[in-house]
Amino acid sequence: MARIAAAGLAAWTAGAIVPADAAHALAPKPAAEASDGSIPQDSIVAVINGTVLTRRDVDNRGRLFALSAGLDLTDDLMARLRPQIVRQLIDERLRQQEMLSRHINVPPEQIAASIADIERRNNMPHNALRDHLAADGISLTTMIDQIRVQLGWTQVLREEMGSRGRTTAAEIAQREEALRREDGKSQYLMSEIFIPVDDARHSEDELKFTQTIIQELRNGAPFPIVAAQFSQSQTALEGGMMGWVQEDSLDPEVVAVARAMPEGAISNPIRVAGGYVIATLNGRRVIGHQMGTLLTLRQAYLPFTTPLNPQAPSEQQRAMLQQAQQLVASTHSCADLEAANHRYGDKRPANPGELQLERINPQMQQILANLPPGQASHPLVSGDGIAVLMVCARQQKNFAQQTPSEIADQLMNERVEQTSRQLNRDLRRRAVIDIRSKV
Repeated sequence: MARIAAAGLAAWTAGAIVPADAAHALAPKPAAEASDGSIPQDSIVAVINGTVLTRRDVDNRGRLFALSAGLDLTDDLMARLRPQIVRQLIDERLRQQEMLSRHINVPPEQIAASIADIERRNNMPHNALRDHLAADGISLTTMIDQIRVQLGWTQVLREEMGSRGRTTAAEIAQREEALRREDGKSQYLMSEIFIPVDDARHSEDELKFTQTIIQELRNGAPFPIVAAQFSQSQTALEGGMMGWVQEDSLDPEVVAVARAMPEGAISNPIRVAGGYVIATLNGRRVIGHQMGTLLTLRQAYLPFTTPLNPQAPSEQQRAMLQQAQQLVASTHSCADLEAANHRYGDKRPANPGELQLERINPQMQQILANLPPGQASHPLVSGDGIAVLMVCARQQKNFAQQTPSEIADQLMNERVEQTSRQLNRDLRRRAVIDIRSKV
């Protein structure tokens, strides 16, 4: 099942059915100002089918995004982000209401597992995320609410799709045949951020927001975090990653950009049906023809208690280096190295996943290219610890040849994306949304 996207911007919903004598309730109402001219945090921004959205909700989400992306949240940046955050939170409220109507409940254990997964992916110790949020004055509830909706929406889509939530052998075979016909054509490893536009005649706000996001991405904001926070695509919780896609699976406007853009670049706003796309190209290959080396690895990570000063290493850091050297001499299997990583607290995952040698940075390629399976690497010292790597298996593979399971995943992602967008449109069309203040 494809993942949930962070919802997009809608200050109002077309097609809402409102009694004539209540029409005045939908007119924007100015928020009461504090004596210093600021808008109070508990002021109501919008009411969505009776559910209140406050200024505090909006600002907390903005701070969460800035913390996640490592940005300095200036007043100017927050002003540019705030309309899109309002749209995102309105859509989340609609999704929450749909979850409730279907009696879908997300267990606390599932939310905790998602938070732990975020910490693992970012090499953070257990509970470090809670501490980071608290230090920046952000309630953990802000993140919990977002994760709860993302997980619950997946269950909503699973119910909505019913029997369409499975791919058949015939569908996989049909896609395999289509790929064979496209042998030799280009395929792209892309990530996307999709910003929806509700009214094609008035897309100025969405375009302005898209340009703001592009500026922050080009200034160093991590693409996966921005996608998770703001993309309306179902790829959002995968950091916007679409996987390997052929040209006929992309909008023609995106294809034109993909053909010309260098790897790692951030596109300008791409106008497509329904909104704007921000794209980045992670790789390019020819369908059916890309031989490479697939590595299965394990690692043990020995953490430092303080940042390393190479000119004056601490006693603990010297001790860690000695232990790493002993580990290299005494470890002869991937299972041994995985056990060692556990002894040192699993500060980084023992199994980083399968990697293509040719796509690793050049320095790491030199280390792994000739490292025999079952032999530990020399200690790799960084600013916060020491890593020891081992190759468990090495094989030649045609990376351009998709497996049946990869094709099934791609088909399902396309189907879920279509279902999610349609259900979002339906929820907005049926909703009554009362905007109380401009943000």
